[in-house]
Amino acid sequence: MSEPSSPGESQCGAPRFFVGCAEDESEGLDDCASMRTDMELYEDDLEDDSPPECQIVVGICCMMKKSKSKPMTQILERLCKFEYITVVIFPEDVILNEPVEKWPLCDCLISFHSKGFPLDKAVSYAKLRNPLLINDLNMQYYIQDRREVYRILQEEGIDLPRYAVLNRDPDNPDECNLVEGEDQVEVNGEVFLKPFVEKPVSAEDHNVYIYYPTSAGGGSQRLFRKIGSRSSVYSPESSVRKTGSYIYEEFMPTDGTDVKVYTVGPDYAHAEARKSPALDGKVERDSEGKEIRYPVMLTAMEKLVARKVCLAFKQTVCGFDLLRANGHSYVCDVNGFSFVKNSMKYYDDCAKILGNIVMRELAPQFQIPWSIPTEAEDIPIVPTTSGTMMELRCVIAVIRHGDRTPKQKMKMEVRNPMFFELFEKYGGYKTGKLKLKKPKQLQEVLDITRTLLTDIGQHTDCEIEEKKSKLEQLKTVLEMYGHFSGINRKVQLTYLPHGQPKTSSEEEVTNTIYSCI
Repeated sequence: MSEPSSPGESQCGAPRFFVGCAEDESEGLDDCASMRTDMELYEDDLEDDSPPECQIVVGICCMMKKSKSKPMTQILERLCKFEYITVVIFPEDVILNEPVEKWPLCDCLISFHSKGFPLDKAVSYAKLRNPLLINDLNMQYYIQDRREVYRILQEEGIDLPRYAVLNRDPDNPDECNLVEGEDQVEVNGEVFLKPFVEKPVSAEDHNVYIYYPTSAGGGSQRLFRKIGSRSSVYSPESSVRKTGSYIYEEFMPTDGTDVKVYTVGPDYAHAEARKSPALDGKVERDSEGKEIRYPVMLTAMEKLVARKVCLAFKQTVCGFDLLRANGHSYVCDVNGFSFVKNSMKYYDDCAKILGNIVMRELAPQFQIPWSIPTEAEDIPIVPTTSGTMMELRCVIAVIRHGDRTPKQKMKMEVRNPMFFELFEKYGGYKTGKLKLKKPKQLQEVLDITRTLLTDIGQHTDCEIEEKKSKLEQLKTVLEMYGHFSGINRKVQLTYLPHGQPKTSSEEEVTNTIYSCI
């Protein structure tokens, strides 16, 4: 762990986000003294005489292209919102040219390999200072070798395409046993029919070839790191490469997309899909020139795979590739430390998980009052459009589908006194409207209907103006199911003192009840 008197390490001060040494300076350790001066000036500016809280220093040790990238900047800005965390970026010049004894000190180290990065020096620094490592450095040697990656995946029981390794070692020529046919290749006794994939054993070599059978026209698709708008090109060459060591694996028939998975600890994984470079090699880009990617929901099994990859390679922040084929998911590459390119949600999640990991591991030994969040991904501060104190707890939506059964209504006019007596009995004159739902009420309407139909059938002198067909329909509906229960029928009565609107000047105006069932 770092010593108290060193610059940029755990000492009293407010959270800072600064570079260990100025980029335009090149005097080694003397340049790093500017970092101490910066901290001292900041502390002198504090008007409060009370002793400030101790800080946990998180060091960022990687190539400048990575440390100054948009994803890293976005995440570090959020990480600095933790009250007790200070972030220090190691200058690239110091990393490349200074001995590890002169590197800035830190309590937690985020370091990862990329092109040109001196991984050996980073390992030596970790042994010297013994900081908390977010990503294990020794395992990054294995990630640079596809043979080791596949071996570890196999040992962990993670599904991967069927493969064979062709090692071309001048000292051991017997290990190189390659027999090539027109539509197949045999590697150390393992036969791969075209199409198959040929990958260099070095993970830094992205020249991956896919060979096609003669029935599909032959030739090969040559994949490479994106150059402009292309990520692969077709070649008529059908023969495999004769120099170098390679992994040969079975081609997995996907739906034309590759799934990129990004973990932040074993319990968090973000996934997105992109157009496979094996299709036509043309990169799909949006209006801002960024490669178009699509959100992906991982299955429960794929989440378990993400957890296994994260733990097996000891990389808290880790990216790997999934191929979904034949109803299964296969890991075909592990990239190590990598970020999602353009996702504010991911930046928020990544920063709060990393911050909580640092605080959980280091707060006790620094005697920092830190309560473990109830959730592993909890964060003390959530940036919003109106500040940093608001927090979205949940989103509640009430959704109603638009497909519904039409109402079944029957409307009729009734003028018989028995209906008016019923209307008055239940207080219909108070509002001019009446709803009858109770079984007793519906039974009374049914009794009136039966009586009227009986009178019509006997041809009595009773003046009945209701139409027989309407009354019969009313009777049929009320007699349905043989009983009244639940709310499946109701009768609505509306009083019309002047009757229905006239259709001609000669119609007589009489009192009417408009009935609806």
